[in-house]
Amino acid sequence: MSTHGFDPNQAENLIDVFAVKAVEHAKTYWGLLEKVPPRQLKLLKLDDEIFDHVMSAFPELGENEHKKLIKLDEDWLKSEEGKKRWRAFINAYEKKVKDFNFGSLIRTNAREEYSETNTIFGACASMHIARNRLGLNDAIHEAAKAEAEKEREKKERQGSKQNDTQ
Repeated sequence: MSTHGFDPNQAENLIDVFAVKAVEHAKTYWGLLEKVPPRQLKLLKLDDEIFDHVMSAFPELGENEHKKLIKLDEDWLKSEEGKKRWRAFINAYEKKVKDFNFGSLIRTNAREEYSETNTIFGACASMHIARNRLGLNDAIHEAAKAEAEKEREKKERQGSKQNDTQ
């Protein structure tokens, strides 16, 4: 064990735990997007503050009809400057938000579902909050509602067929 309490031999297990937790959060978030209009969705008590802060700290996310927020540029986010700016942003919530720096799965393109090619791992829920507030997740919400309705109707038809055969 190192002096900081981190055992490098256990790093893989730790990564697995973070990955499982991030996937669980993504599933929960997706479930919320399906059921609640995103503009009404509150992820944290500080949503208003976080939204204002992300838009002021990263004014480029508001440019060109939020183009950089709709389709995230992973190279920009993970550049040396990007990492520095995001770290400063996240650290502002160290004493305000539990697990303030816990990573989450973020869709790189707000208009598409989570997928292997449309997901990156990043810290904080600020992207989710900003996309919700700006209505960038509205289409996903409507598509998810329509899909849920199709599934409900399909189950009803299957249940009705079973009742007919009994």
